[in-house]
Amino acid sequence: MRGLYTVLLLLCSNAFMTVAWYGHLKFNEMRTGNPLPLFVVILMSWGIAFFEYCCQVPANRIGFIDNGGPFSLFQLKVIQEVVSLAVFTVFALLVFKNETLRWNHLAAFICLILAVYFVFKK
Repeated sequence: MRGLYTVLLLLCSNAFMTVAWYGHLKFNEMRTGNPLPLFVVILMSWGIAFFEYCCQVPANRIGFIDNGGPFSLFQLKVIQEVVSLAVFTVFALLVFKNETLRWNHLAAFICLILAVYFVFKK
């Protein structure tokens, strides 16, 4: 179950981080008038990122093998990157309607899936 909790927390973590990193690119469309100053956008992103850390840190602690979890440090990192890319893809396609998924993006995803395979190979 620790592995499942780790992945679920990573999904939650990456949802917050994707919004913190890329959500501000849509702020101007949501607002009327002048764009927000960069400093304000940075503070807003930090506020969102706080919740990312509230999920990321427990995910790594629960999942890490030295804390009783099933994953090595390298396995945790590769899982996090794959989850991050999956969350980003869904976000980009839903929020940024002008973005399209191309064959080279799918090829990159396949390479990441292969990375997961190799990092878990004994």
